[in-house]
Amino acid sequence: MSNSKLYPEAYPMSSGNPNAAYSSEGVGGYQPKKKRNKWLWIGLPILLIVIIIAAVLGGVLGSRASNNDDSSASSSNSNSGSNNANTGVPSGVSGVNTAGATSTGADGQVYLAVATDSYLLPVYATGTATAGYSAPTVGSSNGWPTDPSPPSNSSIRPNPRLAPAYKWTALTSDLIANNLYFKQWNATIVQNASDTLGDDPTPYTEDGGLSGSGVLDVAREIKLKVKNWAYAYKVTNETKYADRVWLELQTAAGNNSDVAFGADDGTRWNPAHFLDVAEFCAAFAIGYDWLYDFWTDEQRDAIMWSILNLGLRLGYNALSGDSSASAYNWWAGSATGNAQVNGNWNCVINGGLTQAAIAIMDRDQSGLAQKVLDLTVPDAYNNCFQAPDSAGSWAETSDYWYFGTTGAAEMVNALITAYGDDRGLAESNPGFNLTSLYHIYIQGMTSKFNAGDHGPNKYTATANSLLLWANIFDTPRYALYQRDHIDASEPWSMFWYDPATTGTWWDGLALDHHFDAAENQWATGRSTWSDNSGTYWAMRAAKLQGHQTHGDLDVGDFVLDAMGQRWAGELGSGQYLSDGYFSSEAQDSERWLYYRKRTEGQNTLLINSMNQNVDAAPTGNFGSSGTAQGPAPSLELQTDDTAYFWTDMTSAYNGTGGVKRGIRFLNGRKQILLQDDVTTSPTLQWRMHTNATVETNQATATLKLGGETLVASIVQGPSGASFSTATPTRLSTDPALPTGTEDADQPNDGVTVLTIDVADGGSFSLQVLFTPQWGDGFTALNNVSNVALDNWSLTSHN
Repeated sequence: MSNSKLYPEAYPMSSGNPNAAYSSEGVGGYQPKKKRNKWLWIGLPILLIVIIIAAVLGGVLGSRASNNDDSSASSSNSNSGSNNANTGVPSGVSGVNTAGATSTGADGQVYLAVATDSYLLPVYATGTATAGYSAPTVGSSNGWPTDPSPPSNSSIRPNPRLAPAYKWTALTSDLIANNLYFKQWNATIVQNASDTLGDDPTPYTEDGGLSGSGVLDVAREIKLKVKNWAYAYKVTNETKYADRVWLELQTAAGNNSDVAFGADDGTRWNPAHFLDVAEFCAAFAIGYDWLYDFWTDEQRDAIMWSILNLGLRLGYNALSGDSSASAYNWWAGSATGNAQVNGNWNCVINGGLTQAAIAIMDRDQSGLAQKVLDLTVPDAYNNCFQAPDSAGSWAETSDYWYFGTTGAAEMVNALITAYGDDRGLAESNPGFNLTSLYHIYIQGMTSKFNAGDHGPNKYTATANSLLLWANIFDTPRYALYQRDHIDASEPWSMFWYDPATTGTWWDGLALDHHFDAAENQWATGRSTWSDNSGTYWAMRAAKLQGHQTHGDLDVGDFVLDAMGQRWAGELGSGQYLSDGYFSSEAQDSERWLYYRKRTEGQNTLLINSMNQNVDAAPTGNFGSSGTAQGPAPSLELQTDDTAYFWTDMTSAYNGTGGVKRGIRFLNGRKQILLQDDVTTSPTLQWRMHTNATVETNQATATLKLGGETLVASIVQGPSGASFSTATPTRLSTDPALPTGTEDADQPNDGVTVLTIDVADGGSFSLQVLFTPQWGDGFTALNNVSNVALDNWSLTSHN
């Protein structure tokens, strides 16, 4: 997000009739003379569930359905079609989905996931048999019917065009009844729609002022509810849902006499924080388009004028470079692309404007909708769709991936369903295909590798873009992966998921991966795809700039999962409204004064109590046994099976001598070694943030969390190296924070920093061995080879 000071433009676009956009009254009619005051999972509301998912602050804060979200900015599964005997549920699992183990759809499908764990992640069976499992594929039957009237660029599809009529017909006549996923998702969406029918219209509640975080949460809540209600009407024909959409849109347009909704000067949707405008546009587009056949001509016109007056007018000014929009068009890129806007803002805004323009395209006689569409496509092509790097990592963080890919998917969907193609957007960057793999690999056994900021409430930003990218890139694995997850129960899934998709998503997928683009370099390894009690590590060696001011000073940062717990984790965002939080990524930025953003707030080395150098250019070295999981849910590994990653991060330490860090699996991926090779004599502190209770005994630290135990041992190090603990707060020697009432650091309750201090250590190698206490039958490796990182190989520790 940005906290730029933006000033809204209150007048129509300069071309055409300057008053045309104000010529109609009704729910959408802007009336300048009329002054007003301001104003899931099955069985659980998806709004609550998505907020829970959005609130994951990083593994160190637990991620167990946490509902703490300090930021103020911007389900089951089926297998290949045959029943199988692998329905064993691991002990200790909660929320078992009994239907998942027993139900069979009319098309022969059964659920692959058999439970949801306490982190809201899918749980799979535990057998080793392969019967009923197969490679990801899209079958020739049980899928969508052929489009009877394919659109083209010369012949736009009639409304509804964001979700075409033939798919609505197929859902209600056959697919919902006969496909387990559609049946489950449909039930959830309709229940969510019913549960919110009695809600008062969403109030206009500012967050941090209109130029702070504005009314983004308001816009996204309205979008979510409108989607659910509009969907529920289409599948039930119960007018109460459509009537509720009208009330919500009427209120958000400023035409509900009982509820004041923002300024009455053309800026009601708050261009000062343009994400708000975009999400309102998307909500109104969906309401207009999905319920097109329900609305009267008067209602259609009213909604259209709201879209034109309050949304597209401002979007056109911003994208066309109109000087009147200079205060709020920072997110709009250029013909050659702009690295400063290759992120979620550009995706969400162009996606919302595109959906709105397409929804009303043939009704808008002013020509504004077409003019906006002519600008959004090239702008997104050069900016939004360049957000993933060449390896697929998202430019910002793993959580902002949700916002960006959702906006991009909604844009691509609108173009394809209306015109038959996406104008080359998805194919403009090979990394956009790979960003789905980025999302899959960055998910650990408990939570994601949550480096950097985690973002605001997600509301309608899910991972369901994977269902669409599976079709776009002909990679059914993406859809098979996502349909397992709790956020799949929302309306776009009903149109983006191909019901003919079958197979086991992990079949043939390598356990380890190196995302090797220097801008966002990181690597990860795991012991399995299908058992959340396994091991997982990830380490970051990315450049420290170019992340839309959402990153941390974190070269060498790592996370660690084992036995269903996150032992080393991330702190996540600070307070977005704090002074200077988004000031810049320069070395002297006030952002780097806050603990969660400073080097000391990461799981890395702190040298001379100083922040890392923002010009760091770390290198990366990766090795893996290349193990790929087969179709069975259980995987047996050899004792020499391994993966490792090490980085030369010397450039991060302000001219200090050589500093290298590596991480690798030992003992059949049951133990993890973290090693630092240092060729200098600084004052150095090794730091790791954990939720565990910690007991230290010189070279040993015993961590306990969630009923499990992990032992960390210093197996090699300079003389006197021993463990200690510290509080997760700024050091007494740190520069002062900016002054102000909201500038205090975020508290990190329940977090302990495990430390190792080295003073004047000279050249040394520091090796920390992490040994989860796996219980009976496990033999720990205690003797670790002392191999310099430069000499690490797949066999160096055999």
